[in-house]
Amino acid sequence: MPQPEHIIKLPLPDPDSLDEATKKYFTICQDKLGMVPNVLSAYTGNIEKFRNFTAFYNKLMLDEEDCNLTKLEREMIAVVVSSANRCYYCLVAHGQAVRELSGDPQLGEMMVMNYRVAELDERTRAMLDFAWKLTEHPHDIGDDDRAALRDVGFAEQDIFDICDTAAFFNYTNRMAHGLDMMPNAEYHGKNR
Repeated sequence: MPQPEHIIKLPLPDPDSLDEATKKYFTICQDKLGMVPNVLSAYTGNIEKFRNFTAFYNKLMLDEEDCNLTKLEREMIAVVVSSANRCYYCLVAHGQAVRELSGDPQLGEMMVMNYRVAELDERTRAMLDFAWKLTEHPHDIGDDDRAALRDVGFAEQDIFDICDTAAFFNYTNRMAHGLDMMPNAEYHGKNR
């Protein structure tokens, strides 16, 4: 049974009516990814927010100069947060990214369903436990939680980046839920 065909449950502008910069960005996505991720289309309802969202996402998830976390670690955080929030869009899209970046389809599925069943090193486990707790019980995060990250080798900037990534996906999960955002169907079959 295929998933619903809508992108979000609100009207979106006609793609032909978008400004040239947005069209160019979508062309780059199409060339690199073979699709325009539906989350990007969803944000075209407000082009200024689209620009802010894409700039922040690209800095957070793709930048390798200002972040010591690997792309895989950031994607794993995205999936664990999305698992806690049961965000269909992000579990499908970022679960695929974990499969691709790790080269391990089983790891992608474990992250989506229950990261605790995966045989992870102590550092990765601590990072994901922190992201889960920050999602489920943010008010309970304290010095001991940050110390646990330091104990496995995370520096102060790394802890900031873990928090930043987890917080971003808590935000995007809520947008996806609120708008009933559907992932691109292409994600389902990739890297299996």
